[in-house]
Amino acid sequence: MTREFIDFVRAHLTEDTSRLLLSAARYPSIDMHDAVQQIEGLRTAREKWPSLLQYDGFRYPPRLNREQSSSEQTAKYKADVAKVLCDDRLSISIADLTGGMGIDSLAFAQEGTCKTTVDYVEQSPELCTLMEQNIQAMGTDNLTVHQGDSLVWLTETNRKFDIIYIDPARRSSSGRKVTAFEDCEPNILQQMPLLLSHCQWLMVKASPMIDLNLAQSQLGVVSQVHIISVKGECKEVLFVCGDHDGETTIHCTSIQAVGTCECTFTKSQEATAEPVFCSHVKRFLFEPDAALMKGGPFNLLCQWTDMEKLARNTHLYTADHYPETVAGRTFRVLKEIKPTRKEIATAIPCGKAHVVTRNYPIEAATLQRQLGLKEGGDLFVVATTVGQHKTALLCSLP
Repeated sequence: MTREFIDFVRAHLTEDTSRLLLSAARYPSIDMHDAVQQIEGLRTAREKWPSLLQYDGFRYPPRLNREQSSSEQTAKYKADVAKVLCDDRLSISIADLTGGMGIDSLAFAQEGTCKTTVDYVEQSPELCTLMEQNIQAMGTDNLTVHQGDSLVWLTETNRKFDIIYIDPARRSSSGRKVTAFEDCEPNILQQMPLLLSHCQWLMVKASPMIDLNLAQSQLGVVSQVHIISVKGECKEVLFVCGDHDGETTIHCTSIQAVGTCECTFTKSQEATAEPVFCSHVKRFLFEPDAALMKGGPFNLLCQWTDMEKLARNTHLYTADHYPETVAGRTFRVLKEIKPTRKEIATAIPCGKAHVVTRNYPIEAATLQRQLGLKEGGDLFVVATTVGQHKTALLCSLP
């Protein structure tokens, strides 16, 4: 990118990109389609890859590739997992077989040890060209770009890597989003012998919607499962495959605005843990973070936090103390109320509240209409099951 092009992009960051495309004739020396792509990429980078903003020469790919890319936070987390898998050895070799925008490859290269080498493999010639330009702009000298089919490339190489990382495309040929491994491209279930023969550890990124039990049984040699949430939303599930002794460990990691909270357990630990059920709802109500909800240490949460569960199938917890040791959302319980229009009108005269339903036969939007409530305000109506009875809790934020 020329200095003129970079300055143009920076100067028009806040402008309507549709209008910029229509005004392309006013700027004959600027490739306006490319400029708009870079402007939109920079806007996304503010939230998704903030460290890239320091590189004037970094070029962003088209929208679909940006949307499919890992965030900077999850990419760094996976790079940390890779270092731990290799026992922080000075020399680590990693192959990223689904390079894409390259955020994961860059994280492996930057967050690794001083002698980490990364091979980025990508079918798209355009993405490979962008990646070569970007590693030059960033001064990254331990990352090599390979253009072509990654499985063919892996078959032809005689190398064995410490780690192979693969993120199969989760869209069908018609563009529909898919979840199961057998519907992704490539179908790694068919390629497991090849993949495992070329590495010590295989890291597989999967949809946050994937069925954990089914995926583990399909992969067969899962050492670790990492469930990663960012700001309360489950973003990624990562399976670490390879020969290992012992039971699979499940890591539920919540990346928050300040710090990271991680809980690690095994299925047998959860199965033998005794839940503690409440006799009544106490001062605080706690809803586990999305990573915990996905991983499912519902009995263990009672042991980790001294909280009590509302019911066996209600994954809400209560305590007289504010829970600080695990990630999630905490409410202050004001009182228990009947979920009827008359009682709600008395308890919430302003007619505004947020409605939440958990283990309750009616969806939140439907219940909100039935109760005559408008969305908004500082109060929450949490409709749920406590013990054997359906009820509602009037709550506020702590």
